[in-house]
Amino acid sequence: MAYLSADELKSVGFKYIGKGVKVSKSAAIYDAELIELDDYARIDDLCILSGRVTVGKYCHITPMCLVAGGIPGVYISDFCTLAYGVKIFSQSDDYSGETMVNSLIPKKYKNEFFAEVILEKHVIVGTNSVIFPGVTISEGCSIGAMSLVSRSTKSWGVYVGSPARYLKPRKKNILELEKDFISGQ
Repeated sequence: MAYLSADELKSVGFKYIGKGVKVSKSAAIYDAELIELDDYARIDDLCILSGRVTVGKYCHITPMCLVAGGIPGVYISDFCTLAYGVKIFSQSDDYSGETMVNSLIPKKYKNEFFAEVILEKHVIVGTNSVIFPGVTISEGCSIGAMSLVSRSTKSWGVYVGSPARYLKPRKKNILELEKDFISGQ
């Protein structure tokens, strides 16, 4: 995997870029002036980031993810991971048939839904999962592979399925590990 050099990262025009950030040369970045990447964030091959997106410290967005922040934004807190193929949307068309859809149609013919998406600290989202507009995934949650998250979660839970449902509590050992990790820096 080839990453952009420090000079290449600066030339992209990100709103903010922290230290130690890695962005793959094959990632697609749209609206860079709205995107913030905090310290040690990593964006891998074939990812797409567009619109208002904030990525916290030590976050890993693995290959083939889509983070569509649009106008309201996607906010990913520290120590989060998006596994292969995760898709996050902060806006959506109205699929009811009452209005037209797609980005080529003027807004007066559409009824789009806009709502920010928030991933709190220590969230991991499993491969090929989809997160809908308006969802907050609370601290410490684990989202199982191929889940469809259409409602916000409660903290420290494991959620799976389509639609995603609470399965069981998630252990909090990572909070102690985080303290150890940070103190060793």
